[in-house]
This record gives sequence, structure tokens and C-alpha cells, in this order.
Amino acid sequence: MRTVIVGAGEVGTSIARSLAPSHDVVVIDIDADRTEQLTYELDVMALSGDGTSLSVLRTADVASADLFIASTDDDRANLVAAETAKTIADPFTIARTKSVEYLRTWKLTRMAFGVDFMVCSDLLSAENVVRVVGLPSAVDVDPFAEGLVQMAEFEIDAASPVAGQTIAEADRFESLTFAGLFRGDDLILPRGKTVIEAGDRAVVIGSPESVQAFASDIAPQVTPGEADDIVIIGGSEIGYQTARLLEERSLSPRIVEQDHDRARELAEMLPNTLVMEHDATDTKFLAREHVDEADIVVAALDSDERNLLVSVLAKRLGTDRVVAIVDNDEYVTLFEEIGIDVAVNPRQVTAEEITRFTHSGIAENIAVLEGDQAEVLELKLTDASKLTNRPIEEVATELEADIVFGAITRDRELITPRGDTELYAGDHIVVFVETSFVEEMTAMA
Repeated sequence: MRTVIVGAGEVGTSIARSLAPSHDVVVIDIDADRTEQLTYELDVMALSGDGTSLSVLRTADVASADLFIASTDDDRANLVAAETAKTIADPFTIARTKSVEYLRTWKLTRMAFGVDFMVCSDLLSAENVVRVVGLPSAVDVDPFAEGLVQMAEFEIDAASPVAGQTIAEADRFESLTFAGLFRGDDLILPRGKTVIEAGDRAVVIGSPESVQAFASDIAPQVTPGEADDIVIIGGSEIGYQTARLLEERSLSPRIVEQDHDRARELAEMLPNTLVMEHDATDTKFLAREHVDEADIVVAALDSDERNLLVSVLAKRLGTDRVVAIVDNDEYVTLFEEIGIDVAVNPRQVTAEEITRFTHSGIAENIAVLEGDQAEVLELKLTDASKLTNRPIEEVATELEADIVFGAITRDRELITPRGDTELYAGDHIVVFVETSFVEEMTAMA
């Protein structure tokens, strides 16, 4: 499939990296240095120019494109680029936007702006935060198989009961599979004798109940079932959307917003949220409002630097869990290294959603982990699949890939995979696979 991507920032580059092995990819960016660098980094054609320009899109041969993705940081440029592409031909267009208003307009007809599929960074980021709130000790959570299966990633600290245990010793849950361990820059596919070390990030796949039980086992002090007392610092669009989604779950969060007009607006839009008009960097105020007793603090200000400050202040006060919105991907590691529990990067979240959609023809669902080191795929098997009517151990031996079968659903029943489990047409399988082997895995399915 021929794909044209406008924007070679973090989002566009991540999408290009994912699609390049199996697609003919062209990337357009106004920064000539960036396009030259991309040519050396990836197997793509990189073109310097304005992605909203008709002449540039013609040079990129958009007329022969099957897929057109506008992923710059400028909402309006993305919409203009998509509309311009539609004047040349009829590729399937995907546009990235921060504005929820543009998303609402598009959803009225799903045809506005010449966009076939729209991805809203702010809303996606808020949804990501809310999933973590539902499992407070996790750093990443994704549902699969219509909610029957859950993938979660946990950081194992030295005080965790499973630190120092083997996988066999830690595997005490009937419908749970240890799918992978990230140790520094290394990806480990766990076996029974693999020892879980402090600092590892463990990925587990199983029923929501078993994942919750595992969370309670490894970190009982921060896993109350679901966070009840949630403080959102910053009434940004992401902060507002997070509060709105929490209200939909019958929760009543608190928001701290310094701007008088914005605080009043939030109070009118969020009937079940307590809006506090104050400077969130005032430690006396935070202590007076018992922020240290909150289950989770979400730092959702419009500045990474201020989010870093309030996150550190919340941690210093004694808050157990802090989730921070980090716009600059280069700061994500910094936030994590100083002890912030979860750093949500809107660009990473957006790139993952677009990648998930572009893989929808071969995968029902997808989660991208640890900077695209590995992916969790949901695949529906057919009669034509090379995996059907065979036991998992036979399939695993044949596949020259690093892969773990995490879960199987059959007729909406969850099956915990074992070596002798047979796969059948109609099964939904959830697999953990190293990114470099994704194409081989999907070809088999």
C-alpha cells in the first residue's frame, strides 16, 4: 500500500517507522534537514516542502496513494492537507488534531474537512489517563477482545513481593500470562525460570479480574481497586477531558486551575467536579487541600516545566501516584527517572492510535510498548489462517519470532493459552510480539 505522511515530527516518524517494512511510504516535511535525516534512518522517500501545497502533493504522487496521513503539530495545516489531497485523488485520509471541537464537527458527518478518520490527541491522552486511574499501580493499560482481555504494564520496585521471584513462583493467577519483561533497553520473553528483578517493567495479559489481582499482589498499598480521590492539576483541555471522562464513571475528581475565567468555565461544564481556583505550585495550598492523601494526582498543565514542578511537589508531599502529561518526548525519561509514576506523551499516544488504525486490516487491536520495542496484537483467525487447527507449541516452534500467546477468546469465553491449546477459526488471539516480527506474525494469521 502506498502511504503519504505529512509531518516528520515524532508522530509522523513513529508512523513511518511502523509502516515502512510493508508499505511504500513517502514523508513530507517543511524542514529540509529533517527529511534528509529521515532518508538515512528509514526505508522511506522523504520530500521537503509544504504538505498543504497542491504542487508538493503532486510531486509526492498523492494521486497514486492509498493512504494519506496529516500528522503535523498544526491542526489547521492537517485539515487543509487532507482536503487538498482529496482534490487530487481519493486516498483514505487520516488527520491528527488537538482540538476536540474539530473532532466534534467531523463526527457530525464523518466527512468534514476531507477527513476519513480523525485522531484527537487531547482526548486520547485523557482516555489513557483514565485507564491508568482504573488500575492505579499500572503504567500502561489497554483493553482487548471487547474488554474480555486486558494488557497491563507494571514497574516492579524493590519492595514488590515478586521482585527476586521466578516467573513460575510469581504466576499464581489462573487466567494471567506473563508476556514480557523490559529490563533497561532489553526485551526479555519470560520463561518459568526467568527471575523478575527490581526495576523491570512486566507486561501481563489476562482477564481484567486477574490483572487486578496481580496488581494488588505486587503493590497492595497503591491498588485500592479503583482510585476514588483524584486531583487534576491544570484545567487544560486534557485536564478537562480527563475530569469529564471520570464523571462518566461516576467519580468526582478535583481540579486546580489558577485562571479565574477558565476555572468558572470548568465549574459550569463539570457539575460533579470540585474546581479550586488557586496556584497549584503553592505547597501550603496543596497541603491544606490534603493532596498528599489523594489516590492519584494528574499534572495536566500546558507546560512540561510546570508539570514537572507540580509533580515533584506532589511526590514530596507524599502522594502515592502521580501521572503527568509530557508534551516533549525527550522529557519522558526525565520524568520517569525522578520518580513520576506515569508520563503520558500525547504525541506517542496519537502515533499509536494512528498505527493501530492502519493495521486494522490485519489486526483487530494493537498496543505499542516501550518506544515501539514490542506490540500486543489482537488477531482473529479464519479458516485460511496458517495457525488454525494446530496446538500453540507447534505454531511457536515453526514461527521464527519472539512471541508469547497471552490470551484466547472463543465464543466470548476467555481461554488461558497453554502449549497444548488448539487454535480454531473464529478464535481471537492476543499475542505479545517483538516489533520486528509483527509482519511475520500477521502473515501467519
